[in-house]
Amino acid sequence: MPTIAAIATPPGQGGIGIIRISGPDAKTLLRQVFVPAARGFTDYHPWKLQRGMVLDGGKKGLDDALAVFMPGPATFTGEDVAEIHCHGSPLVLESLLANLVELGARLAGRGEFSRRAFLNGRMDLSQAEAVAELIAAPSREALRNSLSRLEGGLGRMVRGLREDIDDLRAHAFIGVDFPDDEVPPIEDTEFAARVASLLAAIRELLQGAERARFMQEGALVALAGAVNAGKSSLLNAISGRERALVTPLPGTTRDYIEENISLDGMPCRLVDTAGLRDDTARHVDQAESMGMARSLELVARADLTLVVFDGALMAAGMSQPGEDELYRRIAAAATGSLIYVWNKCDLAMPDDADWAGGVPSCAVSAASGENLDTLCAMARNMLCSGNASMTEGAIAPNVRQSAALRLAEKELCALQERGCAAWDLNLARLDAAAEALDEILGLSAHDELMNRIFSNFCIGK
Repeated sequence: MPTIAAIATPPGQGGIGIIRISGPDAKTLLRQVFVPAARGFTDYHPWKLQRGMVLDGGKKGLDDALAVFMPGPATFTGEDVAEIHCHGSPLVLESLLANLVELGARLAGRGEFSRRAFLNGRMDLSQAEAVAELIAAPSREALRNSLSRLEGGLGRMVRGLREDIDDLRAHAFIGVDFPDDEVPPIEDTEFAARVASLLAAIRELLQGAERARFMQEGALVALAGAVNAGKSSLLNAISGRERALVTPLPGTTRDYIEENISLDGMPCRLVDTAGLRDDTARHVDQAESMGMARSLELVARADLTLVVFDGALMAAGMSQPGEDELYRRIAAAATGSLIYVWNKCDLAMPDDADWAGGVPSCAVSAASGENLDTLCAMARNMLCSGNASMTEGAIAPNVRQSAALRLAEKELCALQERGCAAWDLNLARLDAAAEALDEILGLSAHDELMNRIFSNFCIGK
């Protein structure tokens, strides 16, 4: 492969800027653009930084910098790699890169360093994808998941599944090649048990797909309730800034307002919806009516809905869960979990510990901040409850990997339904399941797939 070069640090000014070179001519190019400061320098000591001067195309000094040479194959790309660490001036970096290109290097494309690492066997495709996802991780949870896959967690599990499938394929080959033998290549009960075990392992991995969605996109948490219950104040209190307009006038929030928050490392999109009231009321106009309809649509899509009650009205007996038609509409629309939130507990606390009628509940004050930490912890636990894939350390495959796992699951389900009836059909199902798992590791990756994956990477990685 030709030697490639790119700026590996983000655009703009910074304290440090890095140029990365990879390929057979990495050391030769480094020698041509970098003059070591040490007297008596003869050659680069692998993996050791050298101080010196980088040169432009006219052999004039550009910057006082550090350089390192790393011989392959024990490098990120599996090739000879050189890096130059200079001051983060865009002019210095661009001049140095232009000099390298003039000397014979090719500008690296998006993700080309990672692509070479994959092609040279330094990582499988699931690890290569994890590189880009780690760089773009929006939360601590997403960072940990990406790091786990970068270290090969998903790849090891998939390779284990592939080995089990290959073992079953070997038995199926015997059944196809020797169909008239009185002794079957494997007992029906053992075959069925091993297919069931494969399915269970694949489904456990698929559970993590929801966790991956939460970590990358954020769980959708809706604030819903009657007008003036304090939803907008609660949004502002949880997010820590005045995001939503708050007034004592009913119907102030006409459309939803979204804010990104973190619940102990889990990213969430907290949405303040338009307050609900009788849409036949005198002052309800068309815009507010449309906003209320959209509120119920968001509740239907939400992973969790915080149903906010005005605690002062609740204490006065003017509004009760389960009795108010507006709150029945919210509960009926919700497809995710519910938490009933007694707001304004600084004015009135619930007398009955089971005021929410068995629904998980919390009494808070958006004004004073009382119990907001408790509510956030409860919301996170609610989003995680009943989902083993949300536990610490669980593997969470991305969308592409999940699609491949579902294909393998489909083939194994069809195999489970047929049993050991026809070994040639069993072998075809096992082959298809194996091919689907190979896509996760990149064992059967084609150029179109790799182009699609690596085009999402940044240049320099």
